[in-house]
Amino acid sequence: MKVRESGMPEAGLWHTFFDPEAILGAMGLTGNVRDAVDFGCGYGTFAIPAAKRIQGTLHGFDIDPAMIKASRRLAEQENAHNVRLHLRDFVTEGTGLDAASVDYVMLFNILHTEDPLRLLREASRILLPGGYVGAIHWNYDPETPRGPPMAMRPRPEDCRRWIEEAGFLIEKEHIHLPSYHYGVLARKKHV
Repeated sequence: MKVRESGMPEAGLWHTFFDPEAILGAMGLTGNVRDAVDFGCGYGTFAIPAAKRIQGTLHGFDIDPAMIKASRRLAEQENAHNVRLHLRDFVTEGTGLDAASVDYVMLFNILHTEDPLRLLREASRILLPGGYVGAIHWNYDPETPRGPPMAMRPRPEDCRRWIEEAGFLIEKEHIHLPSYHYGVLARKKHV
């Protein structure tokens, strides 16, 4: 199942909306992370810089073959050899990764899906106890140059509520990510 479409612009324009290094740093994705996952890796905007920060493997998932191809191309250009890309309907089928197998899950610009808890539960399933989920989204502001329509765009309080409902502990809420985004960082409870 494809996430509710908000329309992807061409790659050059898309990349102008983000400072991936600053966002990844603010969202706590550091060299201490072994393995990480990017749900909806798109053009590789965050997946490839994340792969270059971590110790292990970056798993990027997308349902669109063109996005997997774009991410693969960027990984090759950036010599990111620790990237594993998965063409998969992860919304419906999950990731297929082992339970408690990764340290960090990126849910970047994807929680406008019809069932955000489904993604958060899969994130929880694959995260090690104490692992992190980072969620970013477009500001709830009709003046942003992109983003899902306001009718489906989550507010920060929506993301926080979903993250807590999925059983995570909020570490940082409403992280300001200039110019157009906010983030929430949460940790999976130790059992």
